[in-house]
Amino acid sequence: MLRRDVLGLLAIAPAIIAPAMAQGDDWAKVVEAGKKEGKLVIYTASIGSVFHKAVIKSFEQKYGITVEMLEARASEVRERVRVEQAAGRFLGDIHHNGSTTTWLMMRDGNFQPHGVVPNVRSIVPPYEADEIRIPCEVISYGLMVNRNLVKPGDEPKSWKDILDPRWTGKILSDDYRALGGGAVFFVVMHNTFGKEFLEKLATQKPVFSRDIQNSERRVARGEYPLYLPFSLQNYNNLKGLPVKPIVPAEGRPYVRFDLTMLKNAPHPNAARLFMNHYLEPDSQIVFANAGYNPVVGGVVEKTIPEIRSLLATKALGTTVPERQDAMLALAKEIFK
Repeated sequence: MLRRDVLGLLAIAPAIIAPAMAQGDDWAKVVEAGKKEGKLVIYTASIGSVFHKAVIKSFEQKYGITVEMLEARASEVRERVRVEQAAGRFLGDIHHNGSTTTWLMMRDGNFQPHGVVPNVRSIVPPYEADEIRIPCEVISYGLMVNRNLVKPGDEPKSWKDILDPRWTGKILSDDYRALGGGAVFFVVMHNTFGKEFLEKLATQKPVFSRDIQNSERRVARGEYPLYLPFSLQNYNNLKGLPVKPIVPAEGRPYVRFDLTMLKNAPHPNAARLFMNHYLEPDSQIVFANAGYNPVVGGVVEKTIPEIRSLLATKALGTTVPERQDAMLALAKEIFK
């Protein structure tokens, strides 16, 4: 019986090994073709990110492929792609943008399938790729308190704690009625706790501001004890100030950034190489140490201690592009 089992395994071994070898051979051809293309054009909504540029530089050094990058606001990137493709001018290879804009552009037919990208298998839930979109990094939100104004025992432990009367008129917040972190927070709180939670939050009379950097500094100066939602990626910019980021027990609202291949990309193999490179642990930890949640496993555990505990928290939820307009309308109804 043992001999028969061994012979059986030997018989099927080639069938197991051959596809793996074929995939390796195919990827080697992608690497070779990408190097021959020698160029990559990226359209990104990540403006001025030194971390993004660090990953691009490591890609150039690894493959000898020159990267040209256009940085613009999400809506501007979308409009540029629309105009170019309508004119039959296909200049860009990769689109890097938030999940909502990516969904809108996918609906408009601006992308093509990216093909096999080996490191996609390293992506961990709740993030997942499909034939068009590859998640690449995540902006996560908590809240921020002024340590001089909020004693440790009074810090919100749950999102429900911000409904405590002690915070009435003392919450500085990104505007829930406009696209951005505030709108993400509104949607996730609605999905988690329901409309009643948001109606109670309205009675707390939060003060809205769309100037995120200034809002964070106002809390640091002591004008307000609490700011929400606070983007964890901004924590490194506030070191040395009397503030503390907190991710409540239920978890963190988040927004995914995606990589997609633009339709008729002139350098498709270089684009696939870059997507794969972006998902390498060495690339992902660059973003993780900057306060972004990585999308692949085994990275959070290697981040710098002061950010590790925040990134290791539960992903609570994110926006739903199909419901975006309805949720903005509801926010305007509740927070007049």
